[in-house]
Amino acid sequence: MIEFFPPDIFEGDHETLFEIIREIGLAPEQRFILGDHTARFERELALNLGVADVVACSSGTSALTLILHAMGVGPGDEVIVAAFGCAPLAATVVNLGATPVFADIDPWTMVIDPSDAEACVTERTKVLLPAHVFSVMADMPRLREIAERHGLRLVEDSAVAQGAVLDGRPAGLWGEAGLYSFVQVKSFGTAGEGGVVVTDDPELARAVRMLRNHGQDGRRRFLHHVIGYNSRFDEIQAAFQLHRLPGLPQRLERRARIADYYAERFAGLAEHGVLAPPPGRNGRCYYVYTLLTERRDALRDHLARQGIAGHVYYPRPLPAQAAFAGYAPAGRRWPAAEQASRRALSIPVHPLLTDAQAERIADAVCTFASGPGRP
Repeated sequence: MIEFFPPDIFEGDHETLFEIIREIGLAPEQRFILGDHTARFERELALNLGVADVVACSSGTSALTLILHAMGVGPGDEVIVAAFGCAPLAATVVNLGATPVFADIDPWTMVIDPSDAEACVTERTKVLLPAHVFSVMADMPRLREIAERHGLRLVEDSAVAQGAVLDGRPAGLWGEAGLYSFVQVKSFGTAGEGGVVVTDDPELARAVRMLRNHGQDGRRRFLHHVIGYNSRFDEIQAAFQLHRLPGLPQRLERRARIADYYAERFAGLAEHGVLAPPPGRNGRCYYVYTLLTERRDALRDHLARQGIAGHVYYPRPLPAQAAFAGYAPAGRRWPAAEQASRRALSIPVHPLLTDAQAERIADAVCTFASGPGRP
């Protein structure tokens, strides 16, 4: 079976991880959160990105919450998000008392449609919150121009896009703040949870740093300047990520090479009803590789019979989910998001795939597209 996400993703790092646990667990200072490893990890990421500040926190969702809170998002405010994507996009907004406003997506790339996002702007709109999805970054140049023209804050949910670059600018650095997620299966996943906020705004970074630790400023404990959260970063995770950081470019390149191969193999399948993501590397992240087909379930079953795991993300648009039904205006439709929920199927693209496995996956998709029952 070719797994969608490999169960042995950290197989080569077990000894190092166990040594890190032993070292930190037995260290005389007994510092398990927000210690020297976390500070060094933040500095290393900031240096690699060329960004002013990186603030490590407990998850990508928490990073987004901290950013929006630091920007003063609250009751009466609207935040524009894509109708297709993961729940934290809207849930973080709701949890702060603000209103998520859902914009439709591009039917091919499945990221937020800038024109529809701009049509959602009202006098209550405070933040434009695009998210990169699957293999493709959002159209950040257009979204940045829209935000500037309307005087909106621009926050970039780059949770799945660490390492991606669009027009020479890394994902996460297009808005006032961005974020990455380190949950196990992300491109820079760790053996647990974690995330970071990235920003060039020192005041925003200072506010986020305070919010992540119950409103304390780090200089003196038990002095709480604002109401904050428990979103502190784990020292074991920080040390483990420092260990894995030098190998990240190689793992990202392996993902990109597999995606390049898929793009070449799938280039002619659109006429057979299977549409691959746009080719090329500019603005690509390859967290997962997602195909579009009206025969999505049939393709998933076909791959399963070949011993290949596929994965369906977001089977309903966010405004069609019970949790967000109260924020879906009556009669409003999001046709591209609805279509993506019905048609999208992701296939393995992780860096542990062998060449032979990538060929086997591509062969299976091509066989399906050209086989009986094709349009």
